[in-house]
Amino acid sequence: MSGNSLVLPIVLWGHNAPTHCISSLLVMDDLSTIITGCHDGQICIWDMTPELEINPRALLFGHTASVTCLSKASASSDKQYLVSTSENGEMCLWDVSDGRCIEFTKLACAHTGIQFYQFTIGTQREGRLLCHGHYPEILVVDATSLEVLYSLVSKISPDWISSMSVIHSHRTQEDTVVAVSVTGILKVWIITAEVSRMQQDMDPVFEEESKPIYCQGCQSISFCTFTQLSLLVVCSKYWRVFDSGDFSLLCSVPSESSQSWSGGEFIAADKVIIWTEDGCSYIYKLPPSCLPASEHFRSSVGKTTEGSIPPLVYSIADSTDKQLLICPPVTRFFYGRREPFHKLLIQGDSAGRLTLWSIPETSPLPQLSSSEELQVSASISLQEAFDKLTPSPAGIIDQLSVLPSSNDPIKVTASVYIPSQGRLVCGREDGSIILVPATQTAIVQLLQGEHMLRRGWPPHRTLRGHRHKVTCLLYPHQVSPRYDQRSLVSGGVDFSVIIWDIFTGEMKHIFCVHGGEITQLIVPPENCSTRVQHCVCSVASDHSVGLLSLRERKCIMLASRHLFPIQVIKWRPCDDYLVVGCSDGSVYVWQMDTGALDRCVMGITAVEILNACDEAVPAALDSLNHPAVNLKQAMTRRSLAALKNMAQHKLQTLATNLLAADNADKGNMPKYSHNSLVVQSMKTNITDPDMHVLFFDVEAVIIQLLTEEAQRPNPTLVSPETLQKTPGGADKGGSFLANKIFKQVKETIKENIKEHLLDEDEDEEEEQRRREEKSKSLSLLEYNLTMDTAKLFMSCLHAWGLNGELDEVCLNRLGMLRPHTPISFGLISRGGHMSLMLPTFKDSLLRRLAQGCVDGHKLSVTEVVGKGTYGVSRAVTTQHLLSVISLANTLMGMTNATFIGEHMKKAPTRPPRPGTPETQRKSSVQTSSPAMQSQIKQGWSQLAAMHCVMLPDLLGLEKFKPPLLEMLARRWQDRCLEVREAAQALLLAELRRIGQLGRKDTIDLWAPYLPQYVDAVSPGETDAFLVLRVCEVETDAF
Repeated sequence: MSGNSLVLPIVLWGHNAPTHCISSLLVMDDLSTIITGCHDGQICIWDMTPELEINPRALLFGHTASVTCLSKASASSDKQYLVSTSENGEMCLWDVSDGRCIEFTKLACAHTGIQFYQFTIGTQREGRLLCHGHYPEILVVDATSLEVLYSLVSKISPDWISSMSVIHSHRTQEDTVVAVSVTGILKVWIITAEVSRMQQDMDPVFEEESKPIYCQGCQSISFCTFTQLSLLVVCSKYWRVFDSGDFSLLCSVPSESSQSWSGGEFIAADKVIIWTEDGCSYIYKLPPSCLPASEHFRSSVGKTTEGSIPPLVYSIADSTDKQLLICPPVTRFFYGRREPFHKLLIQGDSAGRLTLWSIPETSPLPQLSSSEELQVSASISLQEAFDKLTPSPAGIIDQLSVLPSSNDPIKVTASVYIPSQGRLVCGREDGSIILVPATQTAIVQLLQGEHMLRRGWPPHRTLRGHRHKVTCLLYPHQVSPRYDQRSLVSGGVDFSVIIWDIFTGEMKHIFCVHGGEITQLIVPPENCSTRVQHCVCSVASDHSVGLLSLRERKCIMLASRHLFPIQVIKWRPCDDYLVVGCSDGSVYVWQMDTGALDRCVMGITAVEILNACDEAVPAALDSLNHPAVNLKQAMTRRSLAALKNMAQHKLQTLATNLLAADNADKGNMPKYSHNSLVVQSMKTNITDPDMHVLFFDVEAVIIQLLTEEAQRPNPTLVSPETLQKTPGGADKGGSFLANKIFKQVKETIKENIKEHLLDEDEDEEEEQRRREEKSKSLSLLEYNLTMDTAKLFMSCLHAWGLNGELDEVCLNRLGMLRPHTPISFGLISRGGHMSLMLPTFKDSLLRRLAQGCVDGHKLSVTEVVGKGTYGVSRAVTTQHLLSVISLANTLMGMTNATFIGEHMKKAPTRPPRPGTPETQRKSSVQTSSPAMQSQIKQGWSQLAAMHCVMLPDLLGLEKFKPPLLEMLARRWQDRCLEVREAAQALLLAELRRIGQLGRKDTIDLWAPYLPQYVDAVSPGETDAFLVLRVCEVETDAF
């Protein structure tokens, strides 16, 4: 889908929560939001109430590797930003309120720790990110653009930094960065006002002090904000307290033999909390020699001995029967700087569970013989949150997968969507494959109507052939038109690959050539040899790769000598090579035509071969112009396929040119390539069942609606085909005889090429059967895919429960359906990054909405959907309002634009031909009264007006998140007329709503971003100019 398109995701999660093996953890300053990153690359946002109730809200997708660290990227509570990094160098800046990706970049180095640092330049406060990791310096990154400005470099013993802390001095304007390297050397950098103002590509800043403190394996370093005189350094075998002035050792405590410390923090001037790798935590009371307020402060400097363990105040989670976890839990301590002033210890584990302890201010009674066990304040996992929901979150085909003996439906393990047919193919855990209309099954899961009373709705087809779980599905015709559109390929854990006929449900062939479960099915590129072009590539868990011919029904090559799991498959078609990359870094090069292993390489040569495959496409095209070079390579490498390609190159080029000319002669109008609905299966971990995201492309829906409207028969108008054919006929009239002769010659050459060179040797009976199959209806149920998509989309987006009269019009006149469960929407932002609302978001929504309800009135599901959809975030409101208004305006301009009636069963027919009898012509034209048409148009007009103007009054400003002016300004000149008009109407309505003072504040906010020079204008400056220009027009109008 195009980046400029208006695309809205709706997600169906299913009963099983996604795997979330927590690798990093952060609590925002207001203690109302918890952020967790996982080893699979996703980020989860959790809401937390002042009563310490935790509820997961959204899942963020964007990283392709494990999230290594999280940090806040802003100091203000109004706009909360978050920065995340992964172990492959990806770095993303997110808006916490709606999960929007603001900025992203990728560096060559991986960060293991980030700390936010803010400084003041005059009256303006700017943020910086101090990053350290697998590199020998500290990078200073701009907190808004993610650009590396300068670095803090070591002159003496440069090495990787283990941990870092920023010491803020209230006495001076200078701040100090203290870091400990992996070899136990403490480094100190002083950031002055001049250093803070440094811009990009400036000279590095060297350390002021370097001192060995003999703390190998440092896990964390933290500064005591209560006294500003102590420094806590935690290593795996001991933790130590230093004087932050001269870094003298004040206290050293070893760990027990079975424990390994992993971090610690000051929780008071005289108390520290230390936690271990296995999730246990301990609170110690510091000795008087570590307390600046004590008269014994620094009394033990120079004579501190190992083994003097201070008194233990509390032990936390020190239980022997802890659950066995895959990865060590992540533990962090946070305390509130605003109301409420909680001191929280939070732990996240590999099961996706958050456990929270509230640290009390007072210590237990001294007569207790042992330390007291602190009780858990809150604990919840993603799966527990899913299980609490009533009804349970729906999967895409749950109504077809319920077993009588179990409450949980059969899990969907593989999926593929066929946009041309509107069908979704789902492989399940029991080995069966379900073919179902995608819009119809989504309507069953999300909307209420008469379909809820029908068992087994919608009509579907079940394919049975695999003995156990289906692991992958492929519809080759969707990737390349050279494949038969009837063929569907599936792989399972039973080592088999099956070819199906999706029109008849017949099993065509079973391949049993692998010795492990099938993990992947791949389509070879277009420029392979003719034989390989009719194959699919299968990858199995026994480290084998096969080329399976769908036409010959046999395996033409099996590569099975790989010693390690296969990670990547690449192609070198011009040399007839299949390149296999394994997890140990080795690369195997196979000849596809002979099945021979050409070479096996490792190291830098393997990397160069994989990189060369990425650049092989232009090289292959260029080599076609040099037959001598190709012939020499073919003879040198003894490649039969390369020799064949050389011999046939000229005639194949001729065939390609003829086919292209034939397509051009047909005079077809260029089709809009985007699909109005795409169903994408996703999983956070390979062991998870599939969840499904429905991507609605608003622009594509509008184009398809208008196209079908133009194709509807209308006796009062001239046929569009007649208008298109008339000028074409006039142009070709003068050269009719020449065209006829040329076409005859061309057809003769094409038939010869197909018969002798391209191996198109189907007989006449096969061709006849294919034509008959193509003429069949491709869907199991007669329905209009475009209108069904619009019905599902509009029913999900409409603000139900705010206007009772309009709701009745929508139900009875327009044919929309009420949702029976809160819809989990998503938001696509920069670079394809995406945030998806979890089904548990409605608990936070109910809590927020209930605060405005009087007399304990309980909100219905419809009211939650209506009031909650436009109260999530400003970006979500903007996308939804643009979609609703543009689609409502499109439907308002159509005839018979209701989702009730016979026209919903099939696509519109073309206008009747001039020779059609009058009785047939009348039956083909759908009749509807003018009064009904005007009521339908009025209904769409009222719906558009309510969402454009009336929502703030109906919802109340405290529950309504207004649209973002800059997002509307970007759509001011959108290429789609309907979206453009919706954006302009929304922007003007919002400027009127905020009044003169609001417009003045907007101008003051965006004025600094205006370009000072006209030569180069950035996208942000364009947004500023558009917003300010519209504000000025509106201000002048008032």
